[in-house]
Amino acid sequence: MNSQSNVKKVIGVVSGKGGVGKSSVTSMLAVTAQRKGYKTAVLDADITGPSIPKAFGLTQKALGNEEAILPVLTNTGIKTISVNSLLEDDTDPVVWRGPVLSGVVEQFWNDVIWGDIDVMFVDMPPGTGDVALTVFQSLPLDGIVIVTSPQELVSMIVEKAVKMANMMNVPVVGLVENMSYFVCPDCGKQHNIFGESHIEEIAAKYGITDIAKLPMEPKVAAACDQGLVETLDTTGLLQMAEACMKADNPNKHDGMPKPKGCTGSCSSCGVEGCGSRQ
Repeated sequence: MNSQSNVKKVIGVVSGKGGVGKSSVTSMLAVTAQRKGYKTAVLDADITGPSIPKAFGLTQKALGNEEAILPVLTNTGIKTISVNSLLEDDTDPVVWRGPVLSGVVEQFWNDVIWGDIDVMFVDMPPGTGDVALTVFQSLPLDGIVIVTSPQELVSMIVEKAVKMANMMNVPVVGLVENMSYFVCPDCGKQHNIFGESHIEEIAAKYGITDIAKLPMEPKVAAACDQGLVETLDTTGLLQMAEACMKADNPNKHDGMPKPKGCTGSCSSCGVEGCGSRQ
């Protein structure tokens, strides 16, 4: 990371598969943190399916030169960067191979002048492929939030994401079950359209204490489509946002592997050039 940036907390938002509302949850978590007074940023690491500019209604492009890139600010001051902030046309496809995609994520982290940021949310691509692995290995993640939906199949895939986080020594902050239920506007009855929830079982199995269940609400999809995510009521994610601010990963290093002989005690490390942010 460049000398003009100081990001105190980094939270990855992941999903085992697409279509569960990961980007909308990322956006709403950022909005929630910003409303709580934290200086917030969003790094859109979903390079081939960038959604962050659309959710925030951003049409301006990122400015920069050969040395640095300036993030794009939302209406409420959230700093963002996305590949769609660099493309001339938002609908241009990104047809790049894995190493190039991963390099863009590293460039977003190292070359963007973020300034002072209390918490950065990283909207990661679905699954456990190259880009997700780059984020786990190259960014100093304090933890991840896993987004899911109630289907039995998705629950199985969630466990894959939890196990990947454990393999990479990154704590799971919590689980967000999106589209968990629907409340009928006529009778007020709750309907489990996608089946019964299994989120409590998964959380208990892996010792995850923070969970959030978000209802299926057409106004959320409409707001994201219209670039109005900052107008939504995000109280359903308030506890999760606070859990993100408390997350701490003692194993995180700033884009560098631990030096040989690292004990994890930075007060006595003495290794020159160590990228640790503990």
